Amino acid sequence: MRLLLIHSDHIEYETRKKTKVAEEDAVPKDALDEALAVFCAVESVDEENIEDAVRQAVDEIVTTARQLGTTNIMIYPYAHLSSDLASPEAAVSALKGIEEGLVGKDGFVVKRAPFGWYKAFSLSCKGHPLSELSRTIVPGEGAAAEKKEILHEFFVFTPNGERRDAADYAKENTPFASLVRKELGYPGPDGVEPVHVDLMRAKELVEYEPRSDVGHHRWMPRGKLIRDLLSDYVLARVLDYGGMPVETPVMYDLGDKAIAEHAAKFGERQYRFKSGNRDMMLRFAACFGMFSIMHDMHISPNTLPMKLYELSTYSFRHEQKGEVIGLKRLRAFTMPDMHTLCRDVDGALKAFEEQLVIGWKSGEDLETPLVGVFRCTRDFFDQYELWVKEIVAKSGVPMLIEVLSERVHYWIAKVDLAAIDAQGRPIENPTVQIDVESADRFDIKYYAPDGTEVHPPILHCSPTGSIERVICAMLESTAAQEVPSFPTWLAPTQVRLVPVAERHVCFAEEIGTRLNAAGIRADVDDRDESVNKKIREAGMDWVPYVAVIGDQEAETGRLMVTIRKLSEKKKPYKETMSETELIQAVKLETAGKPFRPLYTPKALSRKPRFI
Repeated sequence: MRLLLIHSDHIEYETRKKTKVAEEDAVPKDALDEALAVFCAVESVDEENIEDAVRQAVDEIVTTARQLGTTNIMIYPYAHLSSDLASPEAAVSALKGIEEGLVGKDGFVVKRAPFGWYKAFSLSCKGHPLSELSRTIVPGEGAAAEKKEILHEFFVFTPNGERRDAADYAKENTPFASLVRKELGYPGPDGVEPVHVDLMRAKELVEYEPRSDVGHHRWMPRGKLIRDLLSDYVLARVLDYGGMPVETPVMYDLGDKAIAEHAAKFGERQYRFKSGNRDMMLRFAACFGMFSIMHDMHISPNTLPMKLYELSTYSFRHEQKGEVIGLKRLRAFTMPDMHTLCRDVDGALKAFEEQLVIGWKSGEDLETPLVGVFRCTRDFFDQYELWVKEIVAKSGVPMLIEVLSERVHYWIAKVDLAAIDAQGRPIENPTVQIDVESADRFDIKYYAPDGTEVHPPILHCSPTGSIERVICAMLESTAAQEVPSFPTWLAPTQVRLVPVAERHVCFAEEIGTRLNAAGIRADVDDRDESVNKKIREAGMDWVPYVAVIGDQEAETGRLMVTIRKLSEKKKPYKETMSETELIQAVKLETAGKPFRPLYTPKALSRKPRFI
């Protein structure tokens, strides 16, 4: 909360025009002489603890008024003091709270200008050294109100149902141990730049955008292709599962009570702005739009579970500037977001199991091995401990379990699956969460056969996590590979044809045309460079299959192909193949995965450099 305190000879206001969030029954005109004018902006952070923000504001105003020797106080809403405002409902609640808190103090005369009106005002400031003061109030600072203490218990369930001390795993040198150490608060590596940051630029995938905000990137064609293929992959999995794609806006009106309450769950990590007279925010997930769709639908229990899906391009989170780095933590990111409206908790548990399987499978398909932590409230664990053991058993790997003494979020249970980066730090990717608040908040309901109104549980699921973090995890995983590579279906170029001399270019182009027609991304290095340099640069581009075309190949039609996946660091693996055999080899590796054609020219002589 921001306060501007002005000791005035006189302050007077008059309402002129109301906005859609204007207070009703407003006092249209009022004035005070010899008054402390309190210009006040209620901020989003205040919504985390309105009571404490009000208490601190009242204490500050009383202290200042007594210091100035005045008992007249005019509270004046003034949004221009901040660019990160609270919802209108929260602001009015805080302003009323301040008014009520001051009225209770002996001797004070308190008036309050109405919220949500365009007002004319006149003010005469006394001009002495203490006549203009500003204050910033943050809930929880100073003598903050007591907060409920939440206890966290950690342990590990093994697939055979054994419960073990989590600290036992922290000593190991495994990806799961890295997750355990992070969750238990063990010190981790500091100040080490992730491996993927150099790679994302060196491979011409993605680059920082200096003309935008921190954490907003530009994507080059090779990176854009990988990003689009990953989006296609998630869409295929969701459609197979019965999800229905939708698309919703990226910005929402904080004047809507449900939107404001849901947004408050993320505190200050939001982009908020003014659109005319409306306080708006950029979404941090697809929840807002999907819940709005669900609210307006005619829902029958016979249609549940119902799954809506959106590739949220983009979602926005105003992460701390020092935390934003590479593709691991951004302010604008692409989030595959599925929400499942379930009939009841039993239905939610069943859908949770199914969606957890999809999450584990994504790690396998994307070649980014995952480890998992399951989190839930104490009440949930006491009731469903056997079910928790069952999902660990079905996962086939140990899982860290975190039990919270009370519910502090909208979820009662969730799972987070993470890849581990080259420094042993988790990269959280797929997640599934059981939400027990949002159906009430957004009035999403169906009617039971007896006519009872039911606000059912909703599952939040990102089958892969953000697309950017998936690419981050893939690049980080290459640090442990002797010969780094992308999965062949994601390689920007799957086959590169390297003609030995100019006379071989035409033949190479003919092969490339047939490969592209067969659904394989093939290009031709027709540049006037040595064969060794062309082969070396194909290796730098991580091309899975590289075929050199010389006189013998042109004569026999048999190609000498270097296969990256089978190669060792100092010993390339080469195999003689016909064109048909090369096509079959690529198709075998990419079976069941999405395809898109080349995003770059087929002739390398025409390919520009981006970095």
